[in-house]
Formats: sequence, C-alpha cells, structure tokens
Amino acid sequence: MGTAEEEMNSSNIGLGKVVCVTGASGYIASWLVKFLLQRGYTVKASVRDPNDPKKTDHLRALHGASERLHLFKANLLEEGCFDAVVQGCEGVFHTASPFYHAVKDPQAELIEPAVKGTLNVLGSCARTPSVKRVVLTSSTTAVLYNGKPRTPEVVVDETWFSDPEVCKNAELWYVLSKTLAEAAAWKYVKEKGIDMVTINPAMVIGPLLQPTLNTSAEAVQKLVNGANAYPNAAFGWVNVKDVANAHILAFETPSASGRYLLVERVIHHSAIVEMLRELYPEVQLSGRCADEKPLVPTYQVNTERTKKLGIDFISMEESLKETVESLKEKKFISF
Repeated sequence: MGTAEEEMNSSNIGLGKVVCVTGASGYIASWLVKFLLQRGYTVKASVRDPNDPKKTDHLRALHGASERLHLFKANLLEEGCFDAVVQGCEGVFHTASPFYHAVKDPQAELIEPAVKGTLNVLGSCARTPSVKRVVLTSSTTAVLYNGKPRTPEVVVDETWFSDPEVCKNAELWYVLSKTLAEAAAWKYVKEKGIDMVTINPAMVIGPLLQPTLNTSAEAVQKLVNGANAYPNAAFGWVNVKDVANAHILAFETPSASGRYLLVERVIHHSAIVEMLRELYPEVQLSGRCADEKPLVPTYQVNTERTKKLGIDFISMEESLKETVESLKEKKFISF
C-alpha cells in the first residue's frame, strides 16, 4: 500500500492526454510534473534554460520523464513564446512567477514577470483551440491584504481579494505581484471566454525535489539553523503535495471553478518553534521573538471548497517533519 497521494497519482487517468506546466523547475511545479507523469499524462514543460542541470536534472529523473516529459525554453516576458508549448495541450498549469524577498526593482523583478507573464501564457491559450482549462497558481497573498483586520474570530474565504493600494502602501511587492497577476488573469479570461481555475496556497512546505533552496522552505531552514529570533508573524501553511494534487483535481473535475484556498493551518512562528522542539529536541532553537510587540494574531481560513475538491490536508506536524528531513538530505541543514 502506497501513501494516499501516491495512490491518487498512480491511476492512468491522463493516458493519451497532453498538458503544459510553465515554470516547471519550481518547487510546486516539480511536484506537479511528478504527479502528472504518474497519472499517465504527457507533459510539455517550460523552463527558462533547458540546458541548466540545476533546473532540469531532477525533472528528467522523474518516473515516466524519458517517455512523456518534453522540455521547452520559454521566457515569461517574450510575447508568443508559449504558443509552441501549449500547442496540442488540453490543460495548462501556469505556475511560473518569481518569489523572493530581496528585491531592488519590484516592477522589473516581480510585477512585470508576474502580470505580463500570466497574460502572455493566457494569450497563447486563447490562440490554441485544444486548451480546455487553465489552472493558475496564485497565492493566499492575493486574498488576505484588503485592509480588514485578521483576528482569531475572522474567517477568510475565497471572496476576499487583496487591495493593490494596501499592498503598495505597505511595500509588499511580492504580494502586489500576485494580486495584480490574478486580477489581470480573471479580467482576461472573462473577455476571451477561457475556462480558468486558481489555486491559492499559503506558505508551501514539505519535501524538495529541486536541488536549490526555495523561499518558503528557507523559512523553516532559518529556524532550524540557529536564527537568534523567530519572526513575529502568523501565516497559513500547506504541504507542497496537497498543492500539486489540488492543481490536478482542479483540472480533472469538470465542476471545479473559481478559487481554491490551500491552508492546512494558520499558526504563529512561535508555535512552529514549539512543534520543531517536540519533533527535534536535540536542535537548539531560539525562544525569542524578533520584536517586543504583542504576537501577531492568527485567523481562520474557510477551506470547505478545497476539501470538496478532494484534498485531505497533510498535517502541519507531518509537513514540518518532511521539510526538515528533506533539508537535511539536501545538506541545507545539519544536526
């Protein structure tokens, strides 16, 4: 007996079907490609540089890749360059979007690639009659930042949309990039009559397939690697395998529509430190918060639609353990 997600992904539902994944070397996308191949799909995957082994070796090594994975070079900002990638595809999973914090020029580094890249991919879909549905990787950051307070009794749901002005005023450039990209996508698909579903995950953790350290897994790595304080922040968290599976279910379920929030739990960093203490008592973890202010409150997220789609969330404890074990295996942490 395999695990639930392995069983879900070993069916041959995708046999004979061709789908496209953009930004295929990324954290979520790598798992998405893995699960699509397991389900029998042929995957046309775009990466910025197919000749970079760091971006592609882990994809080429996946089961089924030698027969059914085709890598394409594509640049988010080059109009029409996704035409060849989406040609003949029934489903398009658009995951490509930059995510990092040390930004010098937010417009060029985050906003343009996110917004223009999304419209570029959707433009190719609009020109391609074979495309039946687009699944867009958005984020809960495109949901949460609307100026409303987030306190323990507040329940966030998919009707919330982040307000670009709130993001700009707080200089939350990544949040702004995801907010503008999703808003532009909904406007475009409405005009063009494209069937689109969005997946809006919180902070994504779990095992890494790619050899590089991604931004969300780095948040856990910093806590374990002896950060002298933890951030005064409360985030939603979710396992990367649940996120990848949600993309596939959103494509395969005819009635799927709108937005799906992927959050197993909203917890403060102090609670993550406590969880890590229980899982790894031998690790020296800081018990100090980065500032003296009251702890940022948690809030609730309504994930009923996501559960109805078929996602049974992997627990935060399990996700943390998987993340730490994967970071150890890849030598990003040692203890």
